[in-house]
Amino acid sequence: MAFRGLHDADPLDTSVLVLQDKHRSHLVDTEQEVLYPRQQMRAFLNMWRIDPRIRPYVIRAGFYGIYHLGHIIIDWLLITCLVERWRLETHIFHVPVGEMMITLQDVAIILGFRIDGPAVTGTCVLDVAGLCGELFGVIPPDEALKGSAISIRWLCQQLSTPTPDADEVALQRSARGFILALIGSFLFADKKGVHVHLCFLPLLRDFTQTSSYSWGGAVLAHTYRELCRASLDSRRSISSCITLIQVPMVLGETSCGLTQFWALSRISNTTIPSRLT
Repeated sequence: MAFRGLHDADPLDTSVLVLQDKHRSHLVDTEQEVLYPRQQMRAFLNMWRIDPRIRPYVIRAGFYGIYHLGHIIIDWLLITCLVERWRLETHIFHVPVGEMMITLQDVAIILGFRIDGPAVTGTCVLDVAGLCGELFGVIPPDEALKGSAISIRWLCQQLSTPTPDADEVALQRSARGFILALIGSFLFADKKGVHVHLCFLPLLRDFTQTSSYSWGGAVLAHTYRELCRASLDSRRSISSCITLIQVPMVLGETSCGLTQFWALSRISNTTIPSRLT
């Protein structure tokens, strides 16, 4: 795909890239602001220290690798520039050094999730009180809910510190809260990164069954969708699993190093908002 220049992401041929007039790349020459994040992984890790007694359940469910990955410092200049080169029509990064994309293999290697098995799916029509009472042992108050989403901070306050004499049922409830909060903070963040949808909770009923789902496929699909949304000229934030975007570009093939150099040169005069530093 040919472009006008190194720093100009406007394509020469728009017969395929038909959404150019809505794409943020046509604003490259204006005073664009760096995209800001919605994921709250660092805040989550500071807020919820995992109890050693629930670690076996988190491992059995297949989510311990994500927790162990921890918080990675995000290069928001690089992310912003990559989003400028992401095309909704092709689901590929069209950069000056070639074309790149995020694959299921990247998800499996970086995040450690299964990329086969049953799809992560379910219903958003939920009996919130009944579901939380069964799987958490406590019913959230109205102020902890936003539709069918639940406050991550409330989950932490209620479930992060099991009592010293907690039985297996109580520890499993704490583990479900931890995994659900991890999902909402890192993998499927909402608009502010402070709530997580309860549609994931039924999938955490049986930890062995939980680990059999294709979480990798779900995360990749969500990442693609958020990249498409963030690439529109009206968006100012992105909420996907940012680590999955950055790591392949920094640790991948030699051309990725060139991509990072290009990103720094492209936006070297941009002021970074204080919320990103």
